[in-house]
Amino acid sequence: MQTDQHLIPHAEAANQFIKDEERTDWHDQTLWFVRQKRDKIAHTIPEWEDLRELGSQIKNHTLSRLDHYLAQFEANAKANGVHVHWAANAKEHNEIVLGIIRKHSPTGIAKMVKSKSMLTEECHMNEYLISQGVEVIDTDLGERIVQLRQEPPSHIVMPAIHLKKADVSDTFHEHLGTEKGNNDPQYLTEAARQHLREKFVGASIAITGVNFAVAETGGFVVCTNEGNADLGVNLADVHIACMGIEKIIPQQKHLGVFLRLLARSATGQPVTTYSSHFRKPRRQGQEMHIVLVDNGRSTQLGRPDFRNSLKCIRCAACFNTCPVYRRSGGHSYHNAVAGPIGSILAPNLDMRKNADLPFASTLCGSCSNVCPVKIDIHDQLWKWRQVLMAEGLAPASKKVSMQAMATVFSHPAVYRLGGKIGRWTVKNLPFLVNNKLNPWYTQREMPAAPPESFQEWYAKNRKK
Repeated sequence: MQTDQHLIPHAEAANQFIKDEERTDWHDQTLWFVRQKRDKIAHTIPEWEDLRELGSQIKNHTLSRLDHYLAQFEANAKANGVHVHWAANAKEHNEIVLGIIRKHSPTGIAKMVKSKSMLTEECHMNEYLISQGVEVIDTDLGERIVQLRQEPPSHIVMPAIHLKKADVSDTFHEHLGTEKGNNDPQYLTEAARQHLREKFVGASIAITGVNFAVAETGGFVVCTNEGNADLGVNLADVHIACMGIEKIIPQQKHLGVFLRLLARSATGQPVTTYSSHFRKPRRQGQEMHIVLVDNGRSTQLGRPDFRNSLKCIRCAACFNTCPVYRRSGGHSYHNAVAGPIGSILAPNLDMRKNADLPFASTLCGSCSNVCPVKIDIHDQLWKWRQVLMAEGLAPASKKVSMQAMATVFSHPAVYRLGGKIGRWTVKNLPFLVNNKLNPWYTQREMPAAPPESFQEWYAKNRKK
């Protein structure tokens, strides 16, 4: 993983990312293209807003009776022959998974394949298992690329979106022995396919995430575009599914709502290529385990201002539309879940460590506008800022600057005088603001000074 990545504040990490202007522009434009695909396909469904509202209501209801639906899910899953485990935090989750692996690998040598799971990233499961002698192979193509590079994923749907074809080619040449300089996507994909096929065949244990778990049936759904979850699970003797407790939905009939929302919001597809339903072991002798993980979710549920962040279905639509994420990169958020939704989830896990993230936003509201389950993301970002300021966790410089702004805005005469001084300075002494000491100027062009303020213009023209 990146050295001390989690210790680098967002602004500093973002500053490193945008030094490569060409790559930053490409990253911005690529994600905006995905956002546009989302808009186009959403507009083909007349009932799109009704679907969003229904999805939001189902999630609100489920969160209000989460204990009931979790107990129902556990009972039905056990009746299906599935082993159900409960983990209060990341440490317990990782230990449970290792215990299952050890049970089926008495020699201590274990090989396992894993499909994409943001929960296991959140729990830092890969690092833990590897430290215990377990070979962990990510089988999602993007996840495998960043794993070979010893990087965390930068996006929850497109883990390697920060990389270009040449980066992947160099990585595969180093680790898989592919032809140096061959950037052909078909060639690189075939190399990955051959590499991973061997891993699938040799693994006895498969780990997947969970997109949706149905309380009514005790079953769950895993959505992928590559089929890697299906291949891993059907070849392995043991299937371990890891899920956050918020992934529960009440009934099977509700699945249709979320499957219609998920892919359209995430990538602009009508549906994910594979929506795989699991209810019980597929064959005799196979074991299925489900690990239900809290890891701060109950705490978030108990915070009225922030509880509905748990409605998130991990589509990353808010990533793709966010002007800050698009131009700062996922690694700048120093968490498994980046972007706007990550910025309201992360402070719940560690308020001090993640105090910078709610400020990494323009509060433009675009994230809330595209959220398929209507999470008020921008409003929660603003509310987290109030909490962090009250707790004394915001930087002293930010506190002082906010107090100064409050003083200026509350005294009209001071505000008008400051405006006049600012306009005169920009017009007559531009070098005082157009320099490296001005953080705003570092990444932007300073605007031309207007000849007068709006108040001055209005005073002259209101009688006309």
